[in-house]
Amino acid sequence: MNLTPRDRRALVLLGLAVIIILLWKLGSRGDSTVQVAAAADSVPRAEQRLNRLRRIDATVPAKEELFKKVADQLAVREKGMIVADTAQQAQTQIQQILRKLGTAYGIDVRGAEFGMVKPLGSDYGEAPVSITFDCNIEQLVNLLSALGSQPEMLGTSDMRVTAGNPKDKRVGVRLTVSGVVPKKLIPEKKGVTTF
Repeated sequence: MNLTPRDRRALVLLGLAVIIILLWKLGSRGDSTVQVAAAADSVPRAEQRLNRLRRIDATVPAKEELFKKVADQLAVREKGMIVADTAQQAQTQIQQILRKLGTAYGIDVRGAEFGMVKPLGSDYGEAPVSITFDCNIEQLVNLLSALGSQPEMLGTSDMRVTAGNPKDKRVGVRLTVSGVVPKKLIPEKKGVTTF
C-alpha cells in the first residue's frame, strides 16, 4: 500500500491530536484534586453547622417536656368546659345544672331561654342560658355561691332582681349564666350582602 505525502501528514496530525487529547484528559483529573482541596476549606463551616444543629437538638427534650406540662395544664383547665355536639345540647346541660342547684336550695326554676353562642377569646365560645325564679335573698346568695363552686366553667353574665312580695321577703330574679364551650359550637357568620 502506497501512501501519498498528503496521507502521511494526515496520519501524523491524527497521532498528535490523540496525544493532545490524552494529555488534556489526564490534566483535567489533576483539576479535580483542586476541587477536593476547595471542599476541604468548607470543613470548618460544616463543623460550625454541626455544632449548631447539636445545640438545637439538645433543646428538644426540654421543649417537649414544656409542651407536655402546658398540654396537661390545658387539659385540667378544659375539664370544666361544657362538651356537647351542638350549642343547644350544651345549653341544655347548663339548664339542667341550674335546675339541680335550684332544687338543692328550694328554688323553683321556671322557664329558660337560650341565647346566641358568642365567641370567648379566639378558641372558645360562651353559651348563655337565662332562667327566672322567685326566692328569698338567702336562697339567691346560696345559689350564686354554689354556682361558683361547680366543676363546670360557669359564670353569671346578667342578673336582674325585682321586688317581690314584701311580706315574705321574696324577690323575682332573672339570672343569665354562661358556660364555656368549644369554638366549633359558635355559629358561623354569613356574609352580609349590600345592594
